[in-house]
Formats: sequence, structure tokens, C-alpha cells
Amino acid sequence: MAKTTPRLFVEQSLYHNAEISLPTEQVHYLIHVLRLTAGDAVSLFNGQDGEWLGYITELAKKKLALRLERKQSDVKPPPDLDYLFAPLKHARLDYMIQKATELGVRRLRPVITARTIAERVNLERMRANAIEAAEQCNLVHVPEVVEPVKFATCMAQWQSDRSLVFCDETASVQNPIDALRGLTLPAAVIVGPEGGFTDDERAQLRGLASTHAISLGPRILRADTAAIASLTLVQAITGDWATNKS
Repeated sequence: MAKTTPRLFVEQSLYHNAEISLPTEQVHYLIHVLRLTAGDAVSLFNGQDGEWLGYITELAKKKLALRLERKQSDVKPPPDLDYLFAPLKHARLDYMIQKATELGVRRLRPVITARTIAERVNLERMRANAIEAAEQCNLVHVPEVVEPVKFATCMAQWQSDRSLVFCDETASVQNPIDALRGLTLPAAVIVGPEGGFTDDERAQLRGLASTHAISLGPRILRADTAAIASLTLVQAITGDWATNKS
């Protein structure tokens, strides 16, 4: 059975014949978990220089170095789609970040709403989850993780040329596909907290000229499920899943 080449995200610049030393945790993973040896191949990407194939040239108990041989693919940024969300707690936030990355968002933007439960956001943990999803799903791009902002600030600073898809169980158009007709990029999807948006927050969302309010069906979805459903709809209609884009 052929050995699968592991993929790792790194911070260093990547280019032909570059000598790359990996940090301790990645060395441990390659040596003690995957049991790689000198001469084995590893793919590296950094979100800027594409994906490169390298080979292990130096191997020690706590040290591993690779030499890059060739570029395998260029960076392929996903559509200009942001995901805005009220932070969740622990494992459910980890899951949501991973799935949003897999579904092809370009930016992850935490927004603190009136009913947000977890107001303390660990951006490093969010980024680690995004990187892990990119490594496992053959993505060469890693979404940007943006500093959290208050909901009112986000609305006041909203760029008029970015469409905003607002997940709203009270949307007047119940078919989300119909509600999203005419949606254009750049765009963003916003999902509220478990308790939903307040009436004042709904009014602010509806007050934006670029808002598309959509229903996600007859059942109330948890925030992480709503993220998957809404991002899937947007990608299918106007993102890089769409087959009928003009």
C-alpha cells in the first residue's frame, strides 16, 4: 500500500532548494506518530507560496530538516466570502471553524452580539483549527482569523459593496434559494448566537441595503449546523461550487 505524503502548514518562505527546519511539535508528529525516516516526502504550504514537495535530509530525536524539490500547486484563494459568527464554547467552536474552513471561507470574523455566550475568543486556537482543516483537506489557503468586534461596530463599519447573508427563521421568503437569487461576491454570511439575534440586532441587519435574509427550513438549527447549511447554500449559488455563474 502506497504511503500517503503528509501535509504541513509552515510559516517560512517556500522555494526551490529551500532548507526548512520544522518546530518541535511537527517534528514529533512526523517522527513519532507517522514514523517517517530520512528520504521520506513531506508536502509544505504557507498560504502564500503554494504547496511544495520536500524530502527529509536530516533526522534526529528532536530535529528534522527538509529540502524543497518542486512546487506542486499554486495558492488557490477561495471566493471572497467571509463568515461572521457569535463565538461558541470549546469543542463546538472548534468544529465550526474546521467546517467553515473546509467549506471555503476566506475570513473568519467573530462578532460579539447581545446574547453571545462565550465573549472571550482564543484566536490562536481558532487559527490552529483552521490550519488543521486545511492540512487534512488538501487546501493550500488558510482563512484569515480576524479580531472580534462588537455587533454594533460591525454594522456601523459594514462595506456597502459586500453582500450580507443573514440567517433568519422569520425571513419573508421561506425558500433560501429564492432569497439568494441575485447574490453577488464579495459576500459574507452571519450566524447569530444560540439565543438568536435581538429585535434591535435584526433591525440593524435588515437596515443594510446589501442584506439577504434567508430561512434555513422548518427546524431550529444549532449555530454550528446553521454555519454548514448557510455556507453550503452560498457556495452552491454564487461561490466556487456554482455551475451556472455568469
